[in-house]
Amino acid sequence: MAGDWLADRRADAAADRILDAADALFTRLGAARVGMNDVAAAAGCSRATLYRYFENRDALYTAYTHREAHRVFRELGDRIAVIADPRERLLEGVLAALSSVRESPSLSAWFIPDERPVGGEMAQRSLVIETLTASFLQSLGVGDVEPRARWLVRVIISLLTFPGSDSAEERNMLDQFVLPVVADAGRRVR
Repeated sequence: MAGDWLADRRADAAADRILDAADALFTRLGAARVGMNDVAAAAGCSRATLYRYFENRDALYTAYTHREAHRVFRELGDRIAVIADPRERLLEGVLAALSSVRESPSLSAWFIPDERPVGGEMAQRSLVIETLTASFLQSLGVGDVEPRARWLVRVIISLLTFPGSDSAEERNMLDQFVLPVVADAGRRVR
């Protein structure tokens, strides 16, 4: 067998180490203020090594966003697995997603109102987030999932950037304005 059979694992480990270093920097400095030099220094690698894995800051942000989106959606699934009613599952799913991002110092740093809206920009253009959201909606029996998924991502970004006065207000807003559009109007006829 020719070649280095561990090469892919080492590359994945190196990329994860870089993303972990970025995660710590996002917590400390805020996502908009983290540059590639900062990440290389925090990861303990050269800039050349960093650029071998991530061609620019946008590629680093995208990889980080996708990694964290998968983590948030796994946590969301665990939190709402026991809820049978699709409408309640949707409501609790959105609230769990908001809570998961807010509880993470590194992710909440992406949604600071006074900073460049890095979190909103990344979430809005992420096909991974859109696909995970569409899959979630589809699992609830919602029809026409693609436009509803895009809209739901925008609602979540809005609440992360400009939260309600408290959790009760957010729950009420979601119940009154989001569920009728996403869950009720989008319900497939069976």
